[in-house]
Amino acid sequence: MGHTHGSAGGDAGIPPAAHQRHHDLNLLAPNETLVGDRAAVADALTAWRDDLSPLTSSTEHTAHVFRPLSDRLEAWEDAGLDTSLVRSGLRHARIRYAEFGLDRMLSLDRILIGAESARPGAWGGFHHPNQGYRHLQMAAVITMYGPMDRAVPADPGLAMLDVVRAYAHDCLHYGSARRYVLVDGQVMRTQYGINWRRPDGRSYSAADPHDAVHTRNLGVVMEGACDREARRITRYIAGRFGVAGPDSPSDPGWWAYRDVTGRLGAAVDPGDIGGRTSGEADAYVAALCRYEQGVNQRYERWLAEFGGGGPEDLHDLVVAAIVSGDAIRLCRWLDDRHGPGAFSAMFQAGGYLAPQQTPSSREMRPGSGQPAV
Repeated sequence: MGHTHGSAGGDAGIPPAAHQRHHDLNLLAPNETLVGDRAAVADALTAWRDDLSPLTSSTEHTAHVFRPLSDRLEAWEDAGLDTSLVRSGLRHARIRYAEFGLDRMLSLDRILIGAESARPGAWGGFHHPNQGYRHLQMAAVITMYGPMDRAVPADPGLAMLDVVRAYAHDCLHYGSARRYVLVDGQVMRTQYGINWRRPDGRSYSAADPHDAVHTRNLGVVMEGACDREARRITRYIAGRFGVAGPDSPSDPGWWAYRDVTGRLGAAVDPGDIGGRTSGEADAYVAALCRYEQGVNQRYERWLAEFGGGGPEDLHDLVVAAIVSGDAIRLCRWLDDRHGPGAFSAMFQAGGYLAPQQTPSSREMRPGSGQPAV
């Protein structure tokens, strides 16, 4: 159960109507904290979380049919597919994440998966535009990997691995520490994992330059840590069920299999993609490679740079801190190896604690678009 700041019980300060919705919807994710006028924040979050339809109304999604993941898995089973691969992946993720203190996973009914698309050439999967976990709605939007003009995947093994990766990835976002307050009547997230934001919108961690090879951005570190866990789980499941990808790079699945299992390596070269695939599949592979370069490779370099010979230890500390919102052990570990104040020296943006400016960056109101994780 989520908790409220400064109160003995998770429901304290929530008005009766919101209290009822709290039990109907599991209003708060496990590590969310409400501050300030907690009742008003709870009502504002409920307004976001009551209705998930705006998540699938964007131009990228209107042609697809979205169903809860629980229903989609049942439909695949009715069509004769064995979904034990997915269900084993979900169990493995729950066991692994419990090691980091995450005791509740995102409900399958709050994961919407798109397929049966009316858009010619639609291609789905983890890198489909405008999908992923949406913290204000406390829900995730994903799409079936491969051609989306059908209800059952063209490559069931790869599509199910993609579901495992998306689920494991989005459940870590769901379980990450968050702190919410109302600013000018709008929900403001002032903490996400080990990153913070001032009420005027300034982030603790500045963005990396566009062409950066290394990272000093906490968003990249946290995204990379979540995906490292998700791909580790998916790689294990692929091996356990004997799923192998296509043999030729001319097949988008060659790229997708190496992506979901974390085995792209030196294969990531956007200059090599042209002509190998076509249409939305080509755009999908290009997005896959951009994500690998911009997130996963930067995070791996950061671990190698500061891991002090123990990148796995550092990674585990990062994930634990993301879930708990407490960076003390992580900071102490970095200080011991790189000197006092290593964390802030790496990540704190100049001017973060300068006098507050006029508010310039806010979380969006319902219906105005989708915020990033």
